[in-house]
Amino acid sequence: MRAYGSLWALTAGQRLRYLAAVASTALTALCLFASPLVVKAVLDGPLAGGRVGLRPADAGLLGIPAVLRAGIEVCLWSPSGVDLTAARFARDHGLHACLWASATLLAALTATGALFLYLRGRHASIASEAIVRRLRDALYDRLQRVPCTFHDRSETGDLVQRCSSDVETVRVFLQAQVVEIGRALTLLGTALPILVVIDPQMALVSVALFPVIIAFAVVFFRRIQRVFKAMDEAEAAMTTVLQENLTGIRVVRAFARGDHEVERFGATNDVFRKRSYDLMRLLGTYWSSSDLLCFAQQGLVLVWGARRALDGDLELGELFVFITVIGMVIWPVRHLGRVLTDAGKAIVALGRIEEVLDEPVESEPNEPVALARRPGRIEFDAVSFAYGDEAVLDDVSFRVEPGQTLALLGPPGSGKSTIVHLLLRLYDHDSGSIRVDGVELDRIGRAPLRSRVGVVLQEPFLYSQTIAANIRAGRGESREEEVSEAAHAACLVEAMGELEHGFETAVGERGVTLSGGQRQRVALARALLDDPPILVLDDALSAVDTDTEARIVDQLEAGRASRTTLIATHRLSSVVRADRILVLERGRVVQSGTHEELIERPGAYRRLWSVQGDLEKRLGAAEREEGG
Repeated sequence: MRAYGSLWALTAGQRLRYLAAVASTALTALCLFASPLVVKAVLDGPLAGGRVGLRPADAGLLGIPAVLRAGIEVCLWSPSGVDLTAARFARDHGLHACLWASATLLAALTATGALFLYLRGRHASIASEAIVRRLRDALYDRLQRVPCTFHDRSETGDLVQRCSSDVETVRVFLQAQVVEIGRALTLLGTALPILVVIDPQMALVSVALFPVIIAFAVVFFRRIQRVFKAMDEAEAAMTTVLQENLTGIRVVRAFARGDHEVERFGATNDVFRKRSYDLMRLLGTYWSSSDLLCFAQQGLVLVWGARRALDGDLELGELFVFITVIGMVIWPVRHLGRVLTDAGKAIVALGRIEEVLDEPVESEPNEPVALARRPGRIEFDAVSFAYGDEAVLDDVSFRVEPGQTLALLGPPGSGKSTIVHLLLRLYDHDSGSIRVDGVELDRIGRAPLRSRVGVVLQEPFLYSQTIAANIRAGRGESREEEVSEAAHAACLVEAMGELEHGFETAVGERGVTLSGGQRQRVALARALLDDPPILVLDDALSAVDTDTEARIVDQLEAGRASRTTLIATHRLSSVVRADRILVLERGRVVQSGTHEELIERPGAYRRLWSVQGDLEKRLGAAEREEGG
């Protein structure tokens, strides 16, 4: 029942429009049912030698022209004593005028019904699009605010499926089928009283198979939910494979894994095809069986009504009304199966959407503490953290004063990036204390905290826009001079001179048209643009050459007095100027000190310095030999 309540809750704010759509449907139904009554009046009136069902006065109210009304009067209410030939002539011309009047009335009813049909579609479309827009916005907003742990365990393709295909499934139901429910109930509620008034026995025969048709639709609805859910999940799996393949297309090409990826996609596509086939087979069974029931109901009305008409118990016009009205009603009632089908799909899709909307968002303090723009002190006190059951940090402590530079050095998996993530509150630490300017992180709003930190992550992400737009991405609006200054500090200006359009060069998806070093420098310029009090570089210079790295370090040194810098790296050339160096192994701090202090102590830092120094000497000697 929760799913039905969710569908009802979705219509909040648009229920008046849906009510207007249902009212338009009711008026359309009245016009539809009035048409066979007009035909009945003609068939059982002048064509049968009797009176027409619409008197001239009533015809005037309906807007029938005076000439036609006069013809009807001549035909049906001519005074007695008129010559037989003149009377026959008057009747012939009166019948002609009556038929024209009926045709005009039918045309007017059809046009009016078409107008209300348009209004029904318009109101339903506006309401459904407004609801779906709100749903998409809510989904996107929730995905922006859920914890990183949710994204860690979710597949991107599946999330794309929920935000696109599942939302579209809900939209189709809200636009087309919600009003169809009102249409079917309105037609049935209007038709039954009309048929009962004309002939109660015939009315009962006319709806004899309706309970069977509705029950069949309900049974089918229960099966369609399970089958559609399987198909939707298979499509999500196929979308995930496609998204991963397109994202990593260069890796696929580099390792010549194209055939493997084709087979992988083919396997998921085959599963999706089978699930789709199961759904289509079920739909085919329903539509063919329900068509048979509907035709059987119409055949029953025709046979039974014809027999009663031959016996004289039913007028020809009344038989026409029964055949026409049942033809109008039975297909919308049968269409309830389609409504229930789409309802089943919508409930499944909405359930998948609600799984995202029900995810808790990142916690915020009840009374956040406002921090000054400067200075930027960072303190870790006995901090421990684990990804699930895997411990990553164990009792890590350090302190960085404003304007100082702290270097985190260690092999991959030692916990360097985790410290960066905890500082940004992408994850919350399990124990210990993390403070910025003396305030616990959980007392600082996440957005204000992150706005104080300029960060270049280990894998910089660039948008498929221009270089200038990517630099502005961290701040929004900024002047060209500010962009140029940030690019200069990141040693990006020279690289821009090599590009045809400079800063207005489009970089392609994920910055694919740039080299790894250029992408890192664009990300660094983006971090420096806002002049943050805290700058975090998570292995941010690993892809640049040593000369460029030295120039970047010089630029950062020039502005270090105004910012606190945290550098996570495995390259010693990036940390020799740091005020303090922490060496991490398996999540623990094993050494701490300046470069000069650590180089004098036995341990991991001196071993690493010795290895990298010998390597640099060999490379230098090789270069000199080649030059000689």
